[in-house]
Amino acid sequence: MKNIFILGSKGIPANYGGFETFVENLTQKKVSKNIKYYVACMANDENVLEYNDSICFHVKVPEIGSAKAVYYDLLALKKTIKYIKENNLSNCIVYILACRIGPFIGHYKKILKKMNVTLIVNPDGHEWKRSKWNYFIKKYWKYSEKLMVKHADLLICDSINIEQYIKKEYSQYQPNTTFIAYGADLKRSQMQDDDKMLLDWYAKFDLKKNEYYLVVGRFVPENNYETMLKEFMKSNTKKDLVLITNVEENKFFNYLKETTNFKTDKRIKFVGTVYHSELIKKIRENAYGYLHGHSVGGTNPSLIEALAATNLNLLYDVGFNREVAIDGALYWNQEENNLASLLDKAEQLSQEEIEQLSKKAIQRINHAYSWEKIIQDYETIFMK
Repeated sequence: MKNIFILGSKGIPANYGGFETFVENLTQKKVSKNIKYYVACMANDENVLEYNDSICFHVKVPEIGSAKAVYYDLLALKKTIKYIKENNLSNCIVYILACRIGPFIGHYKKILKKMNVTLIVNPDGHEWKRSKWNYFIKKYWKYSEKLMVKHADLLICDSINIEQYIKKEYSQYQPNTTFIAYGADLKRSQMQDDDKMLLDWYAKFDLKKNEYYLVVGRFVPENNYETMLKEFMKSNTKKDLVLITNVEENKFFNYLKETTNFKTDKRIKFVGTVYHSELIKKIRENAYGYLHGHSVGGTNPSLIEALAATNLNLLYDVGFNREVAIDGALYWNQEENNLASLLDKAEQLSQEEIEQLSKKAIQRINHAYSWEKIIQDYETIFMK
């Protein structure tokens, strides 16, 4: 029996978030009977529960601001080491999602090595590039990434572009890497077009099927909200722009109000978040097109979900977005009028042209990003 300890997600059951959804699917759709999963879960208690045939051990973390995630990973790792020792487990793997505890990992790697435990790390995306961090935190993330790469026995990258970056940036460590993508749920929504929940949601924001473009993602500058808003306002489309995001009246929101003046454009609608899985799936399916502006990170879950559900996808032209969609999408950049022109072009596409793009996108997701394939890839790695 292989004992796999997964650290770094907020835990399962998944509420929202890429890593949480990944762990939910990995445990729920497990195929091999020779794998047992143990999942660290951020909580307000120290309980141990069973879920998805996995042991979920709660880790109580004090509210200490931006350092909370780092402290959580450290507590989870300590708890994992203690659990393995107390239960005399063998054939163990510790799989850490993201590179938050690099400055401390050398110490724990020595302990894990003595216990004959394999350390696997998912480097995630370029966390140190995110605009929300100040200069010193960005320096910490980059240094932490470096040390996680140095001490990992294996790095599992969810993007080929990220894998290439890791190999080149940290060539002095000769990192052992592999590529396993992120998965997507390819099932169509069970919700009908006349469902009361959907119709009420449409009525609330004055929306109609096939009469809106959709954006889903975290409300951060590196997701190119400024470019999308400015360019959409220049376009001639009569359709709405629906932004499903955790928007707050914060500095970034106020900055966008001033620089884009989007409040004057009635087509632009910030609608908050949607956590009902069938509803958001149906909203994706009924959108005329999906706009994806992510410029930092690896394979993005919301992109895969959009390619599986929305017929027309307009993506920011960066390596890891092209890597996912290939020729199943249209691409835009930050040059003035580039996206506005693409939106106008999108309005002129025939139904046949849109269906052809959709067909290519779905084939791509089916071939490379189905959860069945992802889980098979992971179980193959874990069982080696």
